Amino acid sequence: MRAPPLSLYIHIPWCVRKCPYCDFNSHAQRGALPVDEYVAALLADLDRDLAAIDASVAGRALASIFFGGGTPSLFAPDVIARILDGVAARIGVEDGAEITLETNPGTVEHGRFDGYLAAGVDRLSFGVQSFDDAALAQLGRIHSAAEAERAVKSAQDAGYDNLNLDLMYALPRQALAGALADLERALALQPAHISHYQLTLEPNTVFAAKPPPLPDEDSAWDMQEACQARLAEGGFMQYEVSAYAQGGARRSAHNLNYWRFGDYVGIGAGAHGKLSDPASGEIVRTTKLKVPQGYLARAARGEDFGSRQRVDPAELPFEFMLNALRLVEGVPTALFTARTGIAEEAIAPVLVDQRARGWLEADPARIRPTPLGRRFLNDLMAAWLPPKASLRAAS
Repeated sequence: MRAPPLSLYIHIPWCVRKCPYCDFNSHAQRGALPVDEYVAALLADLDRDLAAIDASVAGRALASIFFGGGTPSLFAPDVIARILDGVAARIGVEDGAEITLETNPGTVEHGRFDGYLAAGVDRLSFGVQSFDDAALAQLGRIHSAAEAERAVKSAQDAGYDNLNLDLMYALPRQALAGALADLERALALQPAHISHYQLTLEPNTVFAAKPPPLPDEDSAWDMQEACQARLAEGGFMQYEVSAYAQGGARRSAHNLNYWRFGDYVGIGAGAHGKLSDPASGEIVRTTKLKVPQGYLARAARGEDFGSRQRVDPAELPFEFMLNALRLVEGVPTALFTARTGIAEEAIAPVLVDQRARGWLEADPARIRPTPLGRRFLNDLMAAWLPPKASLRAAS
C-alpha cells in the first residue's frame, strides 16, 4: 500500500434554516454563533487527529481543503482566514492546493467575496438548487433566483473564476421543460463546474415523512438524459455521476481524491475522515460527534471529539468501488492494490462477472463502468458487498 494524496474536510454545522430534503449534519442557527469557541475547537480537533495519526500523514501535505456544512459562508472571511492560518501552522499545504468554501446565495453579503479570496479560498460552491422561485420555496431555500444570480456575479466581479453551482432536477411537480430551464439559467452564468443531481427522499428528513409529489422514474431519467446532453453541448464534461466540469479542466480536486479512495482528515461536528497507514497496511475511519453543543463541550473538557475504527479488509473492495465506480473514466486497475493493499487477483472473479454482464468495460487495465453500468450503478456496487472473494494481502 502506498500513501495516497491527503485532503482536509472542515465542517461548519450551522445554517439559517434546515431544508426539508437535507440529511446532512446541519443545525438551524439560534442566536449568535459561537464562532471563537468553534474555531478553537476545530484546531484542537486537528491537533488530536494529527497526534493520533502521525505515521499516516508523515511527510504529506494537504492537496485540498474543503469547507462544507451547513453553511460555511455564515462565517466571515476573517474567521475563515484564522482557520486556514491555524491549519497551515500545523500541517503543510501544497502550493496551488484547491481550497473550496460552500456558500448559500442567501447568506453572503455583497462585497464579502473579495475577503474570502484574500483569505485563500480559491473555489466557491453555490447551493443554488433551482432558478424557479416556486421550487425554491418548496425546497425551503432562503434565496430567490435573482439573489442567486446576483451572488454568483458578485463573486465573479470579486475575481473568482472557479465556481461550482449545485443544481437539482426531478423536483416536486417538475417537468422536463422546467429542468432544462433551470440548466439554461445556470449555463448563462458561465460557472466552471456544475453539480447536477436528482432530488431523492432521504431517511429522517421532512420530505421522507411527508413526501412531495415527485416525477416518476421514467420522467426523472428523461430529465437526466436531456440535461446531460445540454451540458455536453455547453462544453461541460461529465466526469462523475453528478459532476460536470467546463472543458474538463475544472474538475473538483477535493472530490476526486474521495472518489479515488484518497485520504482525508475530517474536523468539525459530524465530520468524517479516512486515513491509510502504509507501514501497518491499516485503513482507519474517523467520526466526530454530530451535535455542535456536545462537540464544543468536549473541546472545553479537552476530550476526544469522536471515534476511530479500523476498516475490515473484507469491506475494502466495496468501500473502494463505492467511490471509484462513480467516475466516468473509472480508475486504473492497479490503483485498487495501491490504495487497499489487497491483491488484484482477489477481485478478479467479480471483475470478470461484471465485464461479462456489460457493466464494466472490457479493458483489463482499467475499472471503468459502461453506460449500462452507470445506469444500474446501485446493482453494480452491490456486487462488491462482502463477502465476495477470499482476500489476501498483496506482496
